[in-house]
Amino acid sequence: MRSNCLARTALVLLHALLGALLMTGLPALAQDMPTVNLLIRAGRFEPSTLEVPANTKFRLLIKNEGPGAEEFESADLRKEKVLAPGTTSFLIFQPLKPGAYKFFGEFHPETAQGQMVAK
Repeated sequence: MRSNCLARTALVLLHALLGALLMTGLPALAQDMPTVNLLIRAGRFEPSTLEVPANTKFRLLIKNEGPGAEEFESADLRKEKVLAPGTTSFLIFQPLKPGAYKFFGEFHPETAQGQMVAK
C-alpha cells in the first residue's frame, strides 16, 4: 500500500513538473513564430496579397479599423474569424504548401478580396 502511495505521489509530481516546463516553454515558442499582419479598413483588406512563409507554422494578426464588422474567411484555408470594428485578433496557420490561397470578407464580399501566397 505504501508503494502505491509513493507511486501516485511521484506521478503527481511528474505531471506538475511537465506542466511547468510546458507553460514556461510555450510563450517562447509563440514569440518565435513568424507573424504576418493584415488590416481591414472600410470593407477592404490591406494588403490584398499577403506573402507568407511556406512550410512554416505562422500567426496571422488581423486588425479591423472599421467602420463596421468584417470576417476573414477562406474555404481554401478552412479558416474564419469575425472581428468587430476596432478589434485585433489572430489565427494560427499550420505549415502551408507553396501556392496561392484565396480569402474574402463575408460582410463585403465584392470589395474585401485577397490572397495568401505561400513561398
